[in-house]
Amino acid sequence: HYRAEPMNDDRLDLLREVADAVAEAFAAVRDFGPSGGRDGQYALDVVANDAALAVLRRAGVGVLSEESDFEPGATGEVVIIDPIDGSTNASRGVRYFATAMCLVDTTGPLAALVANQATGERYWATRGGGAWCDGVRIGPTDCVDVADSIIGLNGLPPHPLGYRQSRVLGAVALDLCHVAAGVFDGYVDCVLEAHGVWDYAASVMICREA
Repeated sequence: HYRAEPMNDDRLDLLREVADAVAEAFAAVRDFGPSGGRDGQYALDVVANDAALAVLRRAGVGVLSEESDFEPGATGEVVIIDPIDGSTNASRGVRYFATAMCLVDTTGPLAALVANQATGERYWATRGGGAWCDGVRIGPTDCVDVADSIIGLNGLPPHPLGYRQSRVLGAVALDLCHVAAGVFDGYVDCVLEAHGVWDYAASVMICREA
């Protein structure tokens, strides 16, 4: 890890504004139960999504959210967002849940931000600008042997994978950021179709830039 100034990007500033709006909305949540809208959705997901949409609509970008229908925008850009990744953690007071966003233009991912809404920690990346955590540039470990690795998991593998240790923490967006930052050596999803693109788009960009 080493310190340097992250590149300034107005699209990254937009994602930060969204993360701030979600944080403010989440702080006012008192209902941590189901939303009644669909299976697996909490009332807090709806509150977070409404806060995010208010900012993104003003900016004129399209929105692909886990919590609502796709909305085309005027700018030709789309923000892929999970307003609260790790909703079950959030509902139970486990301090490991995040707002994950990836802004995509006609070329591909342009900017990404993953904000741990429990701790305030933020990971971000811009195209060609590297990956960062709270102003510190990040990079992965140099581990190349699975037997030496500590990996993040979703679900349980069908048999031991040979890793040294593993963690199942419940928020893939943060898990993958930990790979980018060298906290984990890797990540394995053991559950078929458990995640949508909103869960991992931002973190995959951050991993690639790292």
